[in-house]
Amino acid sequence: MNVMDAKIINTQYGLETYLDIVENIDVKELHYPTEIDHFYEIMLGVEYFLLREEKYYDSEKNYFRIRMNSDFSSITLKETKTESLFAIKNEFERIATKELVGEWLIKTTAFKQVIDGLILQKKMENVQTDEDIQKVLGTIRFLEKLLEIKTEDVLSAVVERDN
Repeated sequence: MNVMDAKIINTQYGLETYLDIVENIDVKELHYPTEIDHFYEIMLGVEYFLLREEKYYDSEKNYFRIRMNSDFSSITLKETKTESLFAIKNEFERIATKELVGEWLIKTTAFKQVIDGLILQKKMENVQTDEDIQKVLGTIRFLEKLLEIKTEDVLSAVVERDN
């Protein structure tokens, strides 16, 4: 890891320091389209250090979702109900967090390694039915699209709250 690969956001609670380390990125959920919900979605956890003014630091992990429609033509960022990466932040901090995702996170080696690992896992799944094969292939395409996301896609995405 190179210190130059770190990203810092100044918030009212201290400096959030993000490092490009695979262990700092966690995939909590992976969703494929159903008859009820027609989206692909991944819930990512990002661990960071919160450096406070009193030189106290604490490791925290917060989450957000990246959602794409079934034809991969639109991206939405979604806040989680709890432990949201966007929660308890003012408007400027929320913009900085969105920039963190779009300008830094999706370009990190750690993000790419985590997604590549998921693709490999999906390719190794033992599927029996045509329906399962289609789900796995669609999920692999979604994960591959995540690796192709551009900064502009994220910066122009809407940030929604989970219901």
